[in-house]
Amino acid sequence: MAVDTDVLIVGAGPTGLTLGIDLARRGVDALVVERGEGLAPGSRGKGIQPRTMEVLDDLGVLDGIRAAGGDYPVGLIWQDGRRVAERAMFDPAEEGEAGSTFRAPWMVPQWRTQEILHARLTELGGRVVLGREVTALHQDADGVTVHFTSAEGAGTVRARYVVAADGGRSAVRRAVGIGMTGAGADGSGVVDPDPILVADARISGLDRDHWHLFPPRGDGDGFMAVCPLAGTEYFQIVAGFPAGTTVDSSPDGVRKVFAARSHLAADAVTGMNWVSEFRPRAALADRLRSGRVFLAGDAAHIHSPAGGQGLNTSVQDAYNLGWKLGAVLSGEAPETLLDTYEEDRLPIAAAMLGLSTKIHRGEARRGRETRQLGLGYRGSALAVETRGDLPEEAVRAGDRAPDAAVDGVRLFDVFRGPHWTLLAVGTDAEPPALPGVRAARIGSDERYGTGVFLVRPDGYVGWAGTGTRGLREYAAQVGLSVA
Repeated sequence: MAVDTDVLIVGAGPTGLTLGIDLARRGVDALVVERGEGLAPGSRGKGIQPRTMEVLDDLGVLDGIRAAGGDYPVGLIWQDGRRVAERAMFDPAEEGEAGSTFRAPWMVPQWRTQEILHARLTELGGRVVLGREVTALHQDADGVTVHFTSAEGAGTVRARYVVAADGGRSAVRRAVGIGMTGAGADGSGVVDPDPILVADARISGLDRDHWHLFPPRGDGDGFMAVCPLAGTEYFQIVAGFPAGTTVDSSPDGVRKVFAARSHLAADAVTGMNWVSEFRPRAALADRLRSGRVFLAGDAAHIHSPAGGQGLNTSVQDAYNLGWKLGAVLSGEAPETLLDTYEEDRLPIAAAMLGLSTKIHRGEARRGRETRQLGLGYRGSALAVETRGDLPEEAVRAGDRAPDAAVDGVRLFDVFRGPHWTLLAVGTDAEPPALPGVRAARIGSDERYGTGVFLVRPDGYVGWAGTGTRGLREYAAQVGLSVA
């Protein structure tokens, strides 16, 4: 059977679009399909963490993301129509934290992030087809046949690999029989039985310089938070309800809740763009791969929105998988390289799920961990550290390669692009020539110390040594030709 595309990506949310961009810039033929007739509406995951900002910089959309969003405002607590206190919503970053120019989350409504990613994918020649719902799939030794329904009727696509980026209720995950394990003793995944209403609304009478917080009044009502959505005329309303409540998510229902919990009348809500109701859950897929099918994003891990980890973890799933699929499909790397996707990402997803749940329950703060700059892959088969007696703060194989400006060179300018980078720091060692690998040399840096570092396309140190012994062998294993 003929192959229609090298990679079929199911789902055109941030995960699928990110993966599509990364594959397109590598020259991989990929097709993104989406069940909906348009990109998903709503602010949803509105917080982009510093590590994800670095990823978006590499993918060529940082300017658009910056222009579309803004900083998070300070929280303003209201009581009986009075302003009673202000509080920071995030712990501030330390100076020079983890070697990044990004220090705090950046707010962009998810619908706008998706538009920016979609435009970049189209610019690179990528394809997105809407209105295609997966009904079944079958895989064999050579590829995967995926069956769809659409307004035009049934159809199929044949691909070498399939990536499920189709959300928490993933049809692809169910089709390949991968289960999900939820948090909690009963395995249900319920983080909080209390339902939450979320709506994007136009509101008069509230300033856009604060995240307005309305604590419960003690009369049975829950909390309400009203956050101005940067770059738009809307606010995001989030309201909690006692377990068992039937939530009215109609426009009149939203206005009634807003009036009951704030000092403003119902008609202060002058319009609505999107409304949803959910119960916070946390669940993790038992595996991230079944043969030629991979899970990414919400198809692999479902988060409470607390702490802003879901979208960010999802984008970085795609960023980890993209270069590996590209290397294997080009014939440069062995197919076993794809085994490292689950090895890399499953522990990270588990850790971020745990963090989201703790923040939701008030057991952790929105601080250093939420920025995701310290996440890495030290335990991965791709992390080979050949140096000994390193100080605790030293960059090791598996760590994110931090940015630095040394001798007029900004490292992230060197790393940017779909290539590996061979970095010599404070050493006279002459690394071997690696075709297609960008080479750079800088003086000593306090984070890197001295040594030779082979930095992966996703910005993590793969191999590190004082000299070059063992570098050729590692390069060959990951598909890099050695001159």
